[in-house]
Amino acid sequence: MLREIKPKNGRSKRALEKKAPKIVENPKSTLFLRGTTCSQIVQDALADLHSLRQPLAKKFSKKNDIHPFEDASSLIFFSEKNDTSLLVFGSSSKKRPNTLTLARTFATNQILDMLELHIIPETFRTLSQFKSRKFAVGLRPMMLFSGTAWDSPVANEYTILKSILIDMFKGDATSDKIDVEGLQYIVSIAADEPAGDDVKPTVHLRLYLLDTKRSGQRLPRIELEEMGPRMDFRIGRSQQPDEAAWKEAMKKPKVGEEKTKKNISTDIIGDKMGRIHLGKQDLNDLQTRKMKGLKRNRDLENNSGTMDDNDSQKRQKKQSP
Repeated sequence: MLREIKPKNGRSKRALEKKAPKIVENPKSTLFLRGTTCSQIVQDALADLHSLRQPLAKKFSKKNDIHPFEDASSLIFFSEKNDTSLLVFGSSSKKRPNTLTLARTFATNQILDMLELHIIPETFRTLSQFKSRKFAVGLRPMMLFSGTAWDSPVANEYTILKSILIDMFKGDATSDKIDVEGLQYIVSIAADEPAGDDVKPTVHLRLYLLDTKRSGQRLPRIELEEMGPRMDFRIGRSQQPDEAAWKEAMKKPKVGEEKTKKNISTDIIGDKMGRIHLGKQDLNDLQTRKMKGLKRNRDLENNSGTMDDNDSQKRQKKQSP
């Protein structure tokens, strides 16, 4: 069971309402920070990912003595202080060199899920090593996940990584409209085919710019140009989300959903139609004799009688010579 926080005043109540589930979620910001020991490869990777996430990103330059899988309280504190639900922690040690730890926090101030990625230094290339042009800041990319590892029906390291990367790169999704001019680059995440149960497939991260050229037809020809950075990862440790926390995180508000009313429908024109159910009526119990509406007033009967006599006398006078 998750701990339910009850507001003590109006300020805390408004703060909890901001964290409540929404139909369209706010864009998620990412916090980048480093540990006490951090290699140059990890520092370059943090800098490149931070530049790709602008303006929804913050970066710490100081060292932090944090071990996420042993004690994640510092990550939770930094996430709450900076209002960032995504965290990327860089560290390097003899046992786990060139490591990036991706984590997500939840509104109840706890770690939702976490995953380690070990950078392969032989194939790593920074953003500055590619001399091609770069995309404009703030644009949303197109994302491509290739490989059978991403389509696993059971939650594993690759489904967690796919969900975290989508949250990281999707940006501001408040608008459903898509500007074709804003589709300038694509994020490709490919996974090798699994070779065995003990060997985890390697993940390849690539970014490409879209270049439109004339094709002699109505639609232009699209060519891809690698923009960088280029990163290959090996999957490390992972922390699966708790079932109760995941269910609470995926909850959607009921605001805006129309409740279905019984026996009420709308026709093609838009008129509201209702159906009323009545019990069986017994006509023998109706007291019709005592109803005033069925009785004829005596005054009306006398007046009608005198009017008939006058009419007959007038007719006789006209007929006499």
